Amino acid sequence: MDILKIEHLSKVYGQGNTAIKALDDVSFSVKKGEFIAIIGPSGSGKSTLLHLLGGVDKPTSGKVFINDTNIYLLNETQLAIFRRRQIGLIYQFFNLIPVLTVKENITLPLLLDNQKVNPNHFQEIVEKLGIENRLNHLPNQLSGGQQQRVSIGRAMMNHPAIMLADEPTGNLDSKNSQEIIQLLKMFNNIYKQTLIVITHDERIALQADRIITIKDGKIASDEVIRP
Repeated sequence: MDILKIEHLSKVYGQGNTAIKALDDVSFSVKKGEFIAIIGPSGSGKSTLLHLLGGVDKPTSGKVFINDTNIYLLNETQLAIFRRRQIGLIYQFFNLIPVLTVKENITLPLLLDNQKVNPNHFQEIVEKLGIENRLNHLPNQLSGGQQQRVSIGRAMMNHPAIMLADEPTGNLDSKNSQEIIQLLKMFNNIYKQTLIVITHDERIALQADRIITIKDGKIASDEVIRP
């Protein structure tokens, strides 16, 4: 079953002679539970693609379907709700709210959606992430690895259809990088959580089920590593 379908996706910045085509007619699909790594040189269009998949930016042309919903046919309010409920986003620089505690940061998507926190699910997530003794800390009281664990917890709280991680280890040392990838793989295995990771790290990419290489805004290769 395809949980994500991308059809002829393009993104152009600027107009006329100054126009830059960041993404050029990209199409592919992702099955539920797949772990996909997207790689490519700087400026190849990787992050642009991720932002379009996550509903953070809008394409110049093309379609993105998540669970058969064409997300760019939604209005701004509908898209914000859909994104909060169906897409988990993890960034290189964590994007935590500095004045909120770990617990408040993790549960924020649910509270914004006027949903109750399932205490069992919350406890399970924070224990698996190893941050159950940091719940009352503020982000600046945590290490980089701990902050990224909090951002993973926040992304997981709504049982999203898809997790999108943009260079999730780019701001971490090698030990923490490997721990973060192992956590993402664990959630991918336990919850059959569909996972798409943008990375420059070939060691991380080789742990995925499939590697998509982007070059000059196009798909240069799409290779299945583990069927």
